[in-house]
Amino acid sequence: MARVFLVGMGVTAASALESLTERFEVVGLARPGEDPVTKAAREHSVPVFSDVALPAVASAIRAAAPDCVVVSSYDRIFPAELVAERPFVNVHYSPLPRYRGRANVNWAIINREPNAAISIHVLVPSLDGGNLLFQREIPIGPADEVGDLYERLNSLQRQHLGRTVAQLLEGATGSPQDERRATYGCTRLPRDGMIDWTRSAAEISALIRGLAAPYPGAHTYLQGKKLLVWKATTPEDTPRFEGRVPGRVVRCSPRDGFAEVLCGDATLRLHEVQRPGEPRKSAAEVLHSVKLTLGLSVEDLLERIEQLERELASRKGTPNV
Repeated sequence: MARVFLVGMGVTAASALESLTERFEVVGLARPGEDPVTKAAREHSVPVFSDVALPAVASAIRAAAPDCVVVSSYDRIFPAELVAERPFVNVHYSPLPRYRGRANVNWAIINREPNAAISIHVLVPSLDGGNLLFQREIPIGPADEVGDLYERLNSLQRQHLGRTVAQLLEGATGSPQDERRATYGCTRLPRDGMIDWTRSAAEISALIRGLAAPYPGAHTYLQGKKLLVWKATTPEDTPRFEGRVPGRVVRCSPRDGFAEVLCGDATLRLHEVQRPGEPRKSAAEVLHSVKLTLGLSVEDLLERIEQLERELASRKGTPNV
């Protein structure tokens, strides 16, 4: 039985481990912390290496001496000398050569792509390069959130990863990527999730769905304080506004729990929101007035500055006791 070492840091590692343990002796898992994935690995007598720094992972791979290394979510590029020692296979959730890099599933939803994909390819010392061994696309539905896509892509990985690695070890070489079609997705940070209410309702809806759990969520500001937006839809039965203030609450339905907010072209219906440190609530509980406007404004910032100045002046005027 061939020996395989798995490097898996993210939400794709569980299905990768399941697929590999069905066909191979998995001689190591590089993954930080303790969670259900590391528990499952130990139940299969797979050694777990919690230090995922590149030198530590390279050392663990060399010590285990596997026939193949499989990477399913790792945020560093392996050095050429390590990759040259044995076959490496990488799992990338995008239609390579498009969307190389990071946050591929998020970007696919945010950019309103019609499809997402799984690509299994030979790992080479370049960003998501190397011959394609397997690729399959899935459609992105209008209500799909990032977690929905990960669930479906993980299912495909579970079905096909082990078989694809076996084919590589039997001599399959795959198909070269067309470098002329290569595109890249940059790293996304929590601050990139701020909603711009002047954008279209479809664009904002895509941003919210693309940053839903397990990601930090899209956010806006209410009266100068951050407000996370978890669920939203684009209604069809709303009035047409010609007098338009993007971000303004224009309807609140306590019975149904939603609030509607103006965007650049239409109205977005918010269903679930959350103030940091508090539980999620229905949008109607939080956005209960048509005088509220979401987003940061110059007026909000100036009011906060004036409030801070008053507080500082008050403290300076307080005598020491």
